[in-house]
Amino acid sequence: MGSTGGSTSIVGERAPYFWAGCAAISAGVLLHLPMLAMAHRMGNHLNGMPMDASMGLGMVLIVIGVPLACFGALPKVRGGHGDHAGTNYEAPDTTPLGRWHAATLLVLTLGLIIDVMKPATLGFVLPGMAAEYGIARSQVALLPLVALTGTTVGSFLWGWLADIYGRRVSILLSTILFVSTAICGAMPAFAWNLVMCFLMGISAGGMLPVIYTLLAEVMPPRHRSWVLVLVGGMGLVGGYLAASGAAYVLEPVYGWRALWLQGFPSGLLLLALARFIPETPRFLAERGREAELAQMQKRFGLAPKPRPIEAPADTPTSTEHHRLTAALVMTALCWSFVNFGLLLWLPSDLQARGYSAEVASGILAKSSLLAFPTVLLAALFYARRSSKWTLVGTVGLTFAGLIGAMLPPSLLSWEPVLIAVIAMLIVGTNGTIAVLLPFTAENYPLGTRGRATGLVAGSSKFGGVAVQVAAPAGFAPTLVGAALALLVPTAVSAGMIAWFGRETRGRSLRELEAE
Repeated sequence: MGSTGGSTSIVGERAPYFWAGCAAISAGVLLHLPMLAMAHRMGNHLNGMPMDASMGLGMVLIVIGVPLACFGALPKVRGGHGDHAGTNYEAPDTTPLGRWHAATLLVLTLGLIIDVMKPATLGFVLPGMAAEYGIARSQVALLPLVALTGTTVGSFLWGWLADIYGRRVSILLSTILFVSTAICGAMPAFAWNLVMCFLMGISAGGMLPVIYTLLAEVMPPRHRSWVLVLVGGMGLVGGYLAASGAAYVLEPVYGWRALWLQGFPSGLLLLALARFIPETPRFLAERGREAELAQMQKRFGLAPKPRPIEAPADTPTSTEHHRLTAALVMTALCWSFVNFGLLLWLPSDLQARGYSAEVASGILAKSSLLAFPTVLLAALFYARRSSKWTLVGTVGLTFAGLIGAMLPPSLLSWEPVLIAVIAMLIVGTNGTIAVLLPFTAENYPLGTRGRATGLVAGSSKFGGVAVQVAAPAGFAPTLVGAALALLVPTAVSAGMIAWFGRETRGRSLRELEAE
């Protein structure tokens, strides 16, 4: 079902299959609600209860609906795009942001909030899940392990799909899987929760890198930098706020299972707003969807922009691109170990130092308040000063925090010093993740941009997987031990970004990707 006469279809030629699959998924999720309603009358417990007929039918509909919707979303003919293509579309640098830019930013920010919200919910469901299933802490720790593994796989998978089939298609496929895994809250056995949580992780892992990639391709160059950082930061903050707010409102009344079900209405809302998610214009041109392309050019101020005949002097060679990829991956890995290793275990480490749980939480809260403006400051420096040096600076601040963590115990026992060290770590890590993926998306050509951003996003989850694997064995890193292990890799990653990174602020993507 192509686009003719000015009308557009968000999925192209197979739209009826797509919407039929979405309808089947929705009906399948709704058929799980009667069993949840029955469980609500019995203290929100489903453990050990057999699946009723409606729940079984719902699972069948979801199993049918997901591949049907995926088939409907994929184009009949795969585009032949690649780095060799001669023409791309980009808004002139003088293009102002209009209402379609604003609508796209709002919808994609909502997508990031939904994307972050699901993994962030893990911490809130674990206590209730452990109590209902009567399982040990080591066993319930499998849930965040499979979820983080899923997000790592999803980052690679959706980035690859975005390069092959298009950015909007990848976002829609991720959303379809996200909606279908809302039934995780109705699973009567822990093993089923693990399966659904892994699939949920796959769906959640892919939206972040693809959204960065798409925004980089439709925003005017002079607005691209601050938009990428701000949208990403607001999505991360909004996702955690949404998860904690839902836990505060829903869990006391409806139990931990209700927290998984919020993926159903939020995912459907994103599908309903999909008309505001544009496709990369070159994908439309290569598939002959001329009406949609013309409409996009009008709405976003896009114009054909041929590759420069002569590459700029600072254009990287293939070897330099590999070095930049190594630098970005190392930065992402260091960030993941600081975030999922050192910061995750800080409360335990502080209590081991003699602080009470209340005082330890207070120290972390004070440090977090100092880090709150990080996203806005990162966006400001990234857009107004330098993209490359903002990233180097945030990694350098993390490095300074790691050095501070190795101060003598007598000095670290003074609360103002301890708060300053933790604040540097939190500010540095928040700033790094806020600018790392935007910088990655700007540095790669269209044909590999999704995969490169997915690779870096997946690397930023790897530390979480490693820490969760080590946790059942009794591994709990201390502040000093983790700092010692991460100090050199963090310094090396900052040096590699400084040496191999390029300045992207305000520059045309066409010039950046020219070879």
